[in-house]
Amino acid sequence: MADKTRKAIIIGAGPAGLAAALRLQQQTNITSTVYELRNQPTTLGGAIGIQPNGMRLLHRLGVYDELCAHGFGGQNLTIHSLRGHVVGSTDFVGWAREKTGFGYLRIKRVDIVSVLKKKVEETGIKIHFGKKLVQIEEQKDGVKVFFEDGSVDSADLLLACDGIHSFVRSSFVQPGYQPEYSGVSGLGALVSRDVLPDEAIEQMNGLEGTFTEEGMLAVNPCTPNRDEIFMFFSKWLELPETGDSRDGWEVHRKEEVDGFKDQLLGMLGDGKGQWADALRTLVRNTSSVNFYPVYRLPLGGRWSRGRVVLIGDAAHAMSPHAGQGVSMAMEDVFLLSRLLEDPNRPIEEVFQKYDSIRRPRVDEIFTLAAENAQMRKKASPTGLWLKETKFSVMLNLSWALGLDKRGMGQGHLVYDIDEVEL
Repeated sequence: MADKTRKAIIIGAGPAGLAAALRLQQQTNITSTVYELRNQPTTLGGAIGIQPNGMRLLHRLGVYDELCAHGFGGQNLTIHSLRGHVVGSTDFVGWAREKTGFGYLRIKRVDIVSVLKKKVEETGIKIHFGKKLVQIEEQKDGVKVFFEDGSVDSADLLLACDGIHSFVRSSFVQPGYQPEYSGVSGLGALVSRDVLPDEAIEQMNGLEGTFTEEGMLAVNPCTPNRDEIFMFFSKWLELPETGDSRDGWEVHRKEEVDGFKDQLLGMLGDGKGQWADALRTLVRNTSSVNFYPVYRLPLGGRWSRGRVVLIGDAAHAMSPHAGQGVSMAMEDVFLLSRLLEDPNRPIEEVFQKYDSIRRPRVDEIFTLAAENAQMRKKASPTGLWLKETKFSVMLNLSWALGLDKRGMGQGHLVYDIDEVEL
């Protein structure tokens, strides 16, 4: 007799939730229904970077070619100096690309969601928008959910892919376990290439960063023909006096956004050379800006309860400075799908194994992201010079000793969750 088809409820129609629905269908006998709080896919989030370990998994999902058709695959990391020269440049995923066959992609968040949503809908999986979850009820052999509009659904298990401010985590899995402010805040903007001369666009072969005394300003094309440029600035910023509250951040957001152009232009000062001129042009032509304080979840939180499990940022949100947010969610999805492939495996055992395998990896990347964030700290003119010198020396030594050919700093990019022993 064939195994009985199992059912999963997925909360959240972002990259994690949509990928989970696809992978469960590909690998298990579990059918999914996806519920999303918003009335339509969000356009927030600017552009995100996806590393080789995540791109490999997206290829296995069957969306790789479509994603590449929407994003920019430049592989170089270049650090520019406001004094008019290039501090250093490197193919920051070259070794990993040789090992995995996959590189780096910068893509607008709205585009990755659109590609995944289209694939989900093609498979017949239902996505319901405008569904606010208000209650979760554990049952003997399943879970029941209640929505604000009065609708109810039940399933064998629930996958929470509802992000760092997860309702599922805060109301059911681990009430009271809240995100913490990382100390870093960012400003991001999408700018049309039309505002820049062709010679400036031609310089953008990947992630272009510039250290300033206040933090780091970076730009990266996020469409195949470099039609749109994602510009983002991150710096360490103290919490407002009102504390870690929505009102406090609203005040800060207004102050930061209103002064965005003046702040950055002042920071660029009398920067020399074509690159500094290009940055000033980008800033002056920015028409809208997103301000976001970077929150993360402290390590050690609970990831499951009963038949409910947290995935991606709902479980382990971290600073974005390792470029692994989407990739970590993909790894969660692929491991969980493997563990759920056997319908006779007890759900408690599945979630325990998921936790024991994923937690060391998550802790490693969390720590890497926190270390990388330190480079955004405010610096004196001398400190800025030291940052640039350190980066230049590091790249030159790596080249001289052949460390770049041996994958220095890229080991975490070749990790394959499908090769982990279960």
